Amino acid sequence: MCESNVYLIDEKGEEKLVFEGVNEVSSYGGGLCLENIFYQRKYILAKVKEISFLERKIILERISEDE
Repeated sequence: MCESNVYLIDEKGEEKLVFEGVNEVSSYGGGLCLENIFYQRKYILAKVKEISFLERKIILERISEDE
């Protein structure tokens, strides 16, 4: 399996872990739907900043509802 951990950049510019073991990311309502290996979902108003397949890491940036 090739799961990744998802991090969100906070107000201080630091990466905060928001979801582990993600195997699917899809666009949803202006944001993203994250799904892990247990079919648990998390919806987040954010956009992808960076993906590292080598580090198995997805970094997101929060977006406002206006974007």
